[in-house]
Amino acid sequence: MESQSAIDLAEYMNGSIRNIMATAYKNVLSNPREAKFAFKMQRLFEKSEKRRKKMAESEGLDVPPFLISSISTTCNLHCKGCYARSNGIAEDNEADRKATLTPEQWRRIFEESAEMGINFSLLAGGEPMMRKDILEQVAEVKDMIFPIFTNGTLIGPSYLEFLRKNLNMVPIISLEGTAIGTDERRGQGVFKRAMQSMEMLKSENLFFGTSITVTTENMQLVTSADFINQLRGYGCKIVFYIEYVPTEPGTEHLAFSDAHVAQMEQLLEERRTAYQDIIFLSFPGDEKALGGCLASGRGFFHIGPDGSAEPCPFSPFSDSNVVELGVRQALKSPLFKKIRAARALGWEHTGGCTLFEHREEIEQMMNK
Repeated sequence: MESQSAIDLAEYMNGSIRNIMATAYKNVLSNPREAKFAFKMQRLFEKSEKRRKKMAESEGLDVPPFLISSISTTCNLHCKGCYARSNGIAEDNEADRKATLTPEQWRRIFEESAEMGINFSLLAGGEPMMRKDILEQVAEVKDMIFPIFTNGTLIGPSYLEFLRKNLNMVPIISLEGTAIGTDERRGQGVFKRAMQSMEMLKSENLFFGTSITVTTENMQLVTSADFINQLRGYGCKIVFYIEYVPTEPGTEHLAFSDAHVAQMEQLLEERRTAYQDIIFLSFPGDEKALGGCLASGRGFFHIGPDGSAEPCPFSPFSDSNVVELGVRQALKSPLFKKIRAARALGWEHTGGCTLFEHREEIEQMMNK
């Protein structure tokens, strides 16, 4: 085990998962099929928590409760400031794209993850819904829940049928707030198409959420009662607030300071009290209160399209591949250990993502 603080972090994250599942179960009681699924996952995640604790005690291995996995190297949109395009994950030119794991390889990765007690993998890209072949395979890993971070433009009858059959696949539709903000960053008409997808999901009584890139400029708007009431009206049950990371030069002023993080946490506590039928999550959230960045296997790690085990999506450095080594060995990555040791000394950053801001130091670690 790394330290007493790691034990405290594990307890915090386990408690957070229990609260999320309890809220989800309460919110779907009127839908017998969804309620049965949520109850089953609650029981399963209790076993997963015990499994992670056992591995920590017997092997000294801290298993994170979730992963972030970029399964697609293509996207049908060109959003401004997209980290996936800036990091080379998503490419229009096929010759420039990274190698992508097969659907069967992704399924084996998540089967191993589930056996270790990992509860969730957030599916990203590119646009993950452009790889339905992969989604169909990973949906068979019934011991995990897969939030699909999607722009929402590809949801139609075929995907609705798929989602009805696989309740462990949860669409999370990305917005920038209002129609003006969303279309300005994502393209004309994208907001309207996303709202239409929400209406379709609501009509099918499917559990879904939204992801909002939150900046210093839109924080008040996207946490306002009017905006949340609009999402609630569309049937949204989860709201992810993703703090902006300035991948484009000249946008540093949009990233959160410590004061913004504290203000955001206060706003979310107020919203959780006022809207008990919606789950509110922030990422990365108050890292200082949690003893530092959660990446590099401390709370999660990122799997690239080619299986590379990376600290996080904003830090695309890797010395391990989960296909070659497996998830268990990837968690023991020398790079991950170096980053965790460096973070124990305390890395300062001015907002957004710690590892993105310290990418030169991480690259030096890779070269040593």
